[in-house]
Amino acid sequence: MATKKRLHQRKLNEYILLLELDHPPANTISKAMKEQFMALLSEITQSSSLRVLIITGRGDKFCCGDDLKEATQNATREGGTIQNLKAFSAVIDQLEALPIPIIAAINGWCVGGGLELALCCDIRMAAKEAKFISAGVNVGLMASAYRLPRLIGIGRAKRLLLTGETIDAQQALDFGLITDIYDKENLLAKAIELATLIATKAPLAIKTTKKVANSALDMSPSEGHVFQQGLLEELSHTQDHQEALLAFKEKRQAIFKGK
Repeated sequence: MATKKRLHQRKLNEYILLLELDHPPANTISKAMKEQFMALLSEITQSSSLRVLIITGRGDKFCCGDDLKEATQNATREGGTIQNLKAFSAVIDQLEALPIPIIAAINGWCVGGGLELALCCDIRMAAKEAKFISAGVNVGLMASAYRLPRLIGIGRAKRLLLTGETIDAQQALDFGLITDIYDKENLLAKAIELATLIATKAPLAIKTTKKVANSALDMSPSEGHVFQQGLLEELSHTQDHQEALLAFKEKRQAIFKGK
């Protein structure tokens, strides 16, 4: 019997891919979804045309993390729990490593591993109905203890990490966890609008900017300067930079090709 597709992908145009999680009722990530995720991320990595990825959920959930029914079954096997956790981490790490920008359109509950999924995205926008829980301590595990403090600061992160409490979209915005709040019916359209804007920019410059920003907190000012200057020199020799200069001279919009 064929595995039901739980990840729906749709190319909105040549440059933008929409990925929808579809595993009712909570959009948890099962073993089959992990496998589908890894295969898709491999395809995206090899794509030369994609410039932006949008991730959202179907229904009233964004993602509620790992499939606890499967986790319960895995716990009955020797080493099953850690194997499952490693498989989930592999998906998250591979997603975070994508060179192209990722937008999370958080349409509803964002819980545990689902929050970790959102944290791996570059931009997070949410519907007014969205709720967020760093749920690791609620299930005797740990989640988001590395990524969340880097995003919102240690004090606010510990408040969420150590209590496992629920916060709403406005609190998430105040904490810096998300950048925008929209009516649910407008959320995806706004994410597409933002992705479209990003896709008009120079692709190599976008990827390089993401690379430097992701490394910024791990480097000293001098290390950051050296790292950034080397990459900036590389960008200065690209066709896209020359196209930008020519477009400015000709008073037109630049057409970037990622070269």
